Amino acid sequence: MSTDNSQETPQNNTSSADPRGFKFEMAGQPDYGFVTVHLPAGEKLKVEASAMATMDTNIRMKTKMRGGLGRLITGENVFINEFSAENFTGEIGIAPGAPGDLRHLYLDNDTIYLQNSAFVACGFDVEIESKWQGLTKGFFSGENLFLIRAMGTGDLWFNSYGAIIEIDVTEDYVVDTGNIVGFTSGLEYKVSKVGGYKSLFFSGEGFVCRFSGQGKVWIQTRSTAAFVSWANWFRPSK
Repeated sequence: MSTDNSQETPQNNTSSADPRGFKFEMAGQPDYGFVTVHLPAGEKLKVEASAMATMDTNIRMKTKMRGGLGRLITGENVFINEFSAENFTGEIGIAPGAPGDLRHLYLDNDTIYLQNSAFVACGFDVEIESKWQGLTKGFFSGENLFLIRAMGTGDLWFNSYGAIIEIDVTEDYVVDTGNIVGFTSGLEYKVSKVGGYKSLFFSGEGFVCRFSGQGKVWIQTRSTAAFVSWANWFRPSK
C-alpha cells in the first residue's frame, strides 16, 4: 500500500459571480492576488499600466492617457493600457503592484469609489476617472485629495495592501483612513480625528472616516503608513 503525502493546494478560484462578465480565474489570494482573464474575440479590457504579466500572442495593446490633472498631481500613472483579442479568445494575466488581495465586482450601471492606487482592470464600458474630494475630505493614500470613480456596466477588478474585507454598512461606521480600499456611491462620509490633538500626534491613530447611510465598504488588513512606521525601527543608523 502506497501513501501519498502530498497536499493539494488550490491554485485558482474560478469566479461565476455574474454570467454577464468575462470568464476569469483568481490565484495567489489573499497575499499576492493574480487574475487571468479570458478575453473574447473583439472585446477590450482596460488595465492599469505595468500590471500585465502574461498574454496570448493574439492579444494587442494600445496605451492611452487617463485621469487628467488628478493623476498628475497624485503621482499615479496617467496612462492606461487597452488590450483586445483578435480573431479568437485570448488570455491575459494581470498582476497588481502591491502585495495583497484582489477583488472582482460586476457593475450594473453602478458607481464605486476606490483609493487612488486600487484600480487594476475593467471592461471597456466601465469609465475610470479621478475625482476631486475637496480639501476637507482628502484622505486616501495618506490624505490624498483625489480618489478613483469607476462607473458604468462591466467587470471591475481592484486590489489592496493586505487582504480585503467587505463590510455592509447600514447606519454609521468608522474606518481608519489608511485601511480603506473603496466604497459604494450610496454612502456619505466625513473625515475627523479619532481623539484630541495629543492622540492625533502620539497615539499612532490619525484621521478616521465616518461613513453613514447604506452601502458597502471594502477595507484592507494592512496600512502602508503603519508598515512604514514599523519598518523604520529596522533602518540602519550611523
